[in-house]
Amino acid sequence: MLLSLENVSFGYRGETLLKDISFSLHEGERVGFIGGNGEGKTTLLRLMLGQLTPDRGSIFRRNGLVCGYLEQSGGLESDADVYGAMEEVYAEDRLLIEKLSQTQMALSEAAPAQIAALSSEIERLEKRIAARDSYHTDVRIRTVLGGMGFEGKYRQIVSTMSGGEKTRLKLCRLLLEQPELLILDEPTNHLDVKTLFWLEEYLESYRGALFVVSHDRYFLDRVTSRTLELENGTVCSFKGNYSVYKTLKEEQRKVRQREYERKCEEIAKLRDYVDRNLVRATTAKSAQSRVKKLEKLGVPEKPLPPSAPPRFVFSFSDPPYERVLDAPSFDLQAGERPLLTHASFTLMRGEKCALTGENGTGKTTLLKFLMSDSPLVTRGKFVKIAYYDQENADLDPDERTLDAFWGANPLMPHSQARNLLAQAGLSAEDVEKKVRELSGGLRAKLELALLESRRGNVLFLDEPTNHLDLPAREALEQALRESDCTILFVSHDRRFIEAVADKIALIENGKLSSAKCSYAEFLELQKQQTAPPPPKTEPAGKNGYRSKAERAKEVRLRTRMREIEIRLEAIEEEESVCNEKLAQCAADYKKVRELTERLDALRKETETLYEEYAALI
Repeated sequence: MLLSLENVSFGYRGETLLKDISFSLHEGERVGFIGGNGEGKTTLLRLMLGQLTPDRGSIFRRNGLVCGYLEQSGGLESDADVYGAMEEVYAEDRLLIEKLSQTQMALSEAAPAQIAALSSEIERLEKRIAARDSYHTDVRIRTVLGGMGFEGKYRQIVSTMSGGEKTRLKLCRLLLEQPELLILDEPTNHLDVKTLFWLEEYLESYRGALFVVSHDRYFLDRVTSRTLELENGTVCSFKGNYSVYKTLKEEQRKVRQREYERKCEEIAKLRDYVDRNLVRATTAKSAQSRVKKLEKLGVPEKPLPPSAPPRFVFSFSDPPYERVLDAPSFDLQAGERPLLTHASFTLMRGEKCALTGENGTGKTTLLKFLMSDSPLVTRGKFVKIAYYDQENADLDPDERTLDAFWGANPLMPHSQARNLLAQAGLSAEDVEKKVRELSGGLRAKLELALLESRRGNVLFLDEPTNHLDLPAREALEQALRESDCTILFVSHDRRFIEAVADKIALIENGKLSSAKCSYAEFLELQKQQTAPPPPKTEPAGKNGYRSKAERAKEVRLRTRMREIEIRLEAIEEEESVCNEKLAQCAADYKKVRELTERLDALRKETETLYEEYAALI
């Protein structure tokens, strides 16, 4: 066991934020930690790390436990260049190699009496270097920096980089340090889709334990195998990733509701019997026994209803013409740096288009260009654009939240303004705060409420899911799917893109391309385009003759490919059966554990079979 919390409680200024929290973390575990905005997730992380002391309860950490922590807004601070900052991780490896070199040199000049001792020291150093794999530190550094998007930036000074780049560099350093327990607080915030896929694959082989706070459902599904949920100040544990958690959570709620209703029904029957029989001499004794049973049962505690998620409705009065926006030919640059050349883009009424590409390719710049009054952009009639700014630049931090909303909607009745803010997830207390006092998630909800009130028929959204908790993201997805608005949006949330987009635009290598398809189809198309070319087949012998050995090899290959296809079909069927059973036995935690372990084994087998199949093609 690495770390354990027992009945931990903590609060600020006399108000309890966390109460009686207990859970343990073990070697190699992959834990996702979820909860609403402002529930106290970061506070709990700081308690786990010893940065805060609990008001009650105890926290046990294994002696010598090495923890790595990536804060949401905590970047790497260094005056070194990018590569040098990573090399610092392997200072001991460089010393070992240098010491080995010096010892070998000393051996070549040593007197006979010194040879045995120096040879022994060389053997010790070589074993230590082999155990640490010290000769391959350069490969590890280049692998991580390349995967995280820093290829070609090795000599850039860290202190000159943006906040998002420093956060990514801090994550790079943590991956290279490989602590026993790696705690990541929103690690996906500053990553593009390509980097996210790389990070997920890298973490699958990470040797230490992972404790991940994230609102990225795709990331949680791929990386975690256990979910902790913080709700109403307490933590519940669920075996499985985020998708499994959703199923188990709903089943758990239904079981508790059924149990509550059963107890209420039993109490009602007992009371009815007592009322009818207590005064009768012949039945008074049995009625008294039921009175005692009622006293033992007490008043059943009604399960708390699930928290109501935010609700958004994006509507408009007048629809635009069919061709909403057209930019037939344009170049785009940021300062002196060219972003796009000979680009074109068209947006038709009703389309929901996701704008994708790596960080720094110009997605936000393109969004603002298409929204501008440039003569290179033609808008259709009756187009009314409403814009969501991820930086919340249109909000005055010193203004009261309610006034910030009302200022943009001065004719809206007071009660309607408060209702819209409440539907977006801002409480009566929140709307009285200044904007600067709101959390990032609450500011995002305020910005979305403002977006609703503008009643645009074309929505331009720049990272609308940043800082939103999971229920808010899912509510926003549903609202955008159901809306008749035309939508152009930038997002790194793959599940969000998958749920909303019916068209994908990609910025890559200075070019803009688009495809009318789902995100899953787009990813498959990308995979096909980037797949290595098929191996060249050797020409057949004279007159097309192939030897018996060659024909036998081809038969074996085809047979094995068919075996893999059959097995993959069988795995798919078994996974479907397991998922159905999982939904039916949520209260049986032993059975749930068996099923989730089986699903995990099937997933690993599927990956292995696909790799083998790809090698055979």
